[in-house]
Amino acid sequence: MTGSPNLSRRDVLKIGGGLAATVGIGGSLAACSGGNEFEYMFWGSTGEQDAIEAMLAGFQDTQEDLTIKPVYTPADYDTKLNALVASGNVPDLGYVQPAMAYRLAEQGKLLDLAPHFDEYPSLGQRLPGSYFYWEEDKCLGTQGANETVITFYNRAAFAETGAQPPPASAAEAWDWDTYVENAYLLTADQSGRRPDEAGFDPTQVARFGTLASMWSGAWYGLLLSAGVDVVDSSGTRTMLDSPEAIDMFQKLVDLMYEHRVAPSPSQLGNNAPSMAVQLASGRLGMAIDGQWALLDVSQADVDFGVGVLPSLGTPKTTAMGGPTAIFADTEYVEQALELYAFQSDPDQVDLFSSGLWMPLEEKYYTDPEAIASWTDNDAHPPEYKTAVIDYTLENSQTYFTQKLRNVEEIDRLITSTTERIQTGEEDVATVMGELAAQLNDGMLQGVYPSAPQ
Repeated sequence: MTGSPNLSRRDVLKIGGGLAATVGIGGSLAACSGGNEFEYMFWGSTGEQDAIEAMLAGFQDTQEDLTIKPVYTPADYDTKLNALVASGNVPDLGYVQPAMAYRLAEQGKLLDLAPHFDEYPSLGQRLPGSYFYWEEDKCLGTQGANETVITFYNRAAFAETGAQPPPASAAEAWDWDTYVENAYLLTADQSGRRPDEAGFDPTQVARFGTLASMWSGAWYGLLLSAGVDVVDSSGTRTMLDSPEAIDMFQKLVDLMYEHRVAPSPSQLGNNAPSMAVQLASGRLGMAIDGQWALLDVSQADVDFGVGVLPSLGTPKTTAMGGPTAIFADTEYVEQALELYAFQSDPDQVDLFSSGLWMPLEEKYYTDPEAIASWTDNDAHPPEYKTAVIDYTLENSQTYFTQKLRNVEEIDRLITSTTERIQTGEEDVATVMGELAAQLNDGMLQGVYPSAPQ
């Protein structure tokens, strides 16, 4: 479940895949004494592939009569999984993007995990926002891993310019003006002039202070911080045309065109380097991005730090992750449940310690020994505990795409709308009003249940 600084989490969750029988890829792990085969379908980077296959190899060691078959594919996952569902040739367990998971669960094609929570306590003791309930008492699964949105920064750039590093705790979160002021200090053209200095050349920027990401996973925390959500509590009316939302979007647009501390889409270009590369090269001072970027940033040649998001009122961030589901037709329910618990154990999967994933069980956010088991390494900077773990536990809200019904159509419309306003050529209030009119005209169909408290 990898993320990319220039790839929306929505795109990441669109995933890639298909079974070996369909696309001619994937192979079994070491064969067991029996001929029974269990298929695990997943997507991700090659690094994620290696980690998942290593995890499955570890689980294979616990099985005497079952061959675990990893099925990894890099593209067109939704299309291929839909074809497999139609043919009745589904895997036993696998990644599924949220909207499809809800649809399959409603069709009776996914196993209800709720009756098994007592038998497998680690499944029932996860972060409340990580569960996917399609009915009040029916759960199709949890996120495969948790993620949140934070601020990354280049320590050398801050030291050089005299800017103050982003705070590492929600209680000390910058207000927006402070965020912009520090972005000004970090931004410089080829002659060393800042945007607020005479002679600044916006066509020859050597380093931008920040990025103005219009991806909903990045701005959702800012919207929540301003005191509003994408929809009201019923999930049938949008709040994206509220004064608070319009002001938030205008602030992002202003980073590019008024303050000139963030690159516009045309300045970034179609093949912009990743956030990690820009941060390491000194092209970028700081950026709001998904925690999963920690993997790439920690492996880049850069002295980096992490902090909380700026606040527009109450410090907030986004928590998110795509579900992993057990298919109802599996012949191996017990083994599937065992593997479901096994795959989320940081002792079994190095994607937690490498920085790509965050755990799901609450103990990994509250128990010092459990926290150290996945963060006591070079990938996680010293301030990670307060800037990410505490921040997630105390100040996060589940990404709206995990709870809204009809979310694929809704998300496509929101994405196309934010692409319009990021050009700086259209009035934000007008565009958001048009968006609200479309959403409120029957597109919003409510929300799925939250996990029981």
